Amino acid sequence: MLAAIATLLCALAIAPGPGPAVLAVVLCLSLSRSHLDRDLRGRIEAAIALPVVGLVAVGVGILLHRVPWLGAFVFVAGMFVSIWLRRFGPMARRAGSLIALPFVVLLTTPHVRAASIGAIPAPIVPVLIALLALLWVSALHALARRLRFLPPARVAERPPVISERESSMRPVASTRMAIQMAVALTVSFIVGYVFFAERWAWIVLTAFIVISGNRGRLDVVYKSMLRVLGAAAGTVIALVFTVHLGSHDSSTVALILVAIFLGVWLRPLGYAWWALFVTLALALLQGFSGTSAPLVLWPRLEEIVIGAVIGILSAWFVLPVRSTAVLRRRLADALAALADALDPAQPVRTPAGFVAAVAAVEQLAPAFRASRLATRSFQALQPADWVDALVACRDPAIALIHKSETPGAVRRAVGAARKSMREPGELLTALQNLHRALVEQPLLVTT
Repeated sequence: MLAAIATLLCALAIAPGPGPAVLAVVLCLSLSRSHLDRDLRGRIEAAIALPVVGLVAVGVGILLHRVPWLGAFVFVAGMFVSIWLRRFGPMARRAGSLIALPFVVLLTTPHVRAASIGAIPAPIVPVLIALLALLWVSALHALARRLRFLPPARVAERPPVISERESSMRPVASTRMAIQMAVALTVSFIVGYVFFAERWAWIVLTAFIVISGNRGRLDVVYKSMLRVLGAAAGTVIALVFTVHLGSHDSSTVALILVAIFLGVWLRPLGYAWWALFVTLALALLQGFSGTSAPLVLWPRLEEIVIGAVIGILSAWFVLPVRSTAVLRRRLADALAALADALDPAQPVRTPAGFVAAVAAVEQLAPAFRASRLATRSFQALQPADWVDALVACRDPAIALIHKSETPGAVRRAVGAARKSMREPGELLTALQNLHRALVEQPLLVTT
């Protein structure tokens, strides 16, 4: 947030106006989340990519304002490419993220033009803002690590890109998610342009948000529910603030920054918090357009619901990704990592791979746990139970790996759990048996 505020102040000095200011904040947030500044190579990548992203974002924003249908086509194509690039490895995935995230600013203020003062040409403004964002984020991250406010940067090894087989009938997951995003955005633009000519952006924005990071159909439904609930709460709060504090003064700017801070801070606790505070920030931002807040906030909530429905329908019917299939894949990866960590033939055994794989499984947990609350009374098989059983294995497994012990009973339990992946009805029992073997193992060793 300090980096965002510093870049914001620089942007206001270079080009006063909400457009460059919002671009500055969004670029800082996206760069911070991507962690491209953790090493020299990442900083070079960001120094090249961010100015290009800024220019493209401004260019597409101009198209959306002057030639809406062409701008919509370019926007959809850009989002498709940003997701499709994930199949080519970590570097392409980070590049795709940098392409996608700053485009959110176009959905909030697509009509704002970049202004400049002095001898700085307007097309150069987004390039300067991008480089300033990189400078401030890198400097403050480095300072925070030196003061031990942040942990030291870890340069992850770049794994080789494994080519996936793809057919026209069954594309790989990244291609399917890219197609789902393209369909959702296309439908959102059509519905928005035809039926909500003055307020189409929030329909597109919501469809974009609920489809982004798609981990399966259930994840999209869960995220959509949180998005609508968070947006409703954010709308009410924004309405209160705009009525009592005005709509386009310095206090509103402070509230927007506080909302962004709270959204980033509380996001790990639940997506609803992020949705609430981002909706609050975006709603307050609309005050700078001169529109009366009470007249637009409630209609925007309706448009958010429409965008969420479009996102759900796209995820559910367009080359759908089954959430249970994603969960089983990640469970299999976690069990494979545990098997490697307990393999006596491995010269070096650490729990890092298993811990990271369990964390990937836990990313899917909230949606499945919410589904379990709603379906427990009439559905016996609950994938959320698989997650809980695996998470229960984490601590005893880490303790065993640190002891450099590879007991046969535990390795057999791991093998049985891996075989049960083919039979969902047996998976929970196998994971519970694995947990029992891990917990009882210290007693057996002591005996």
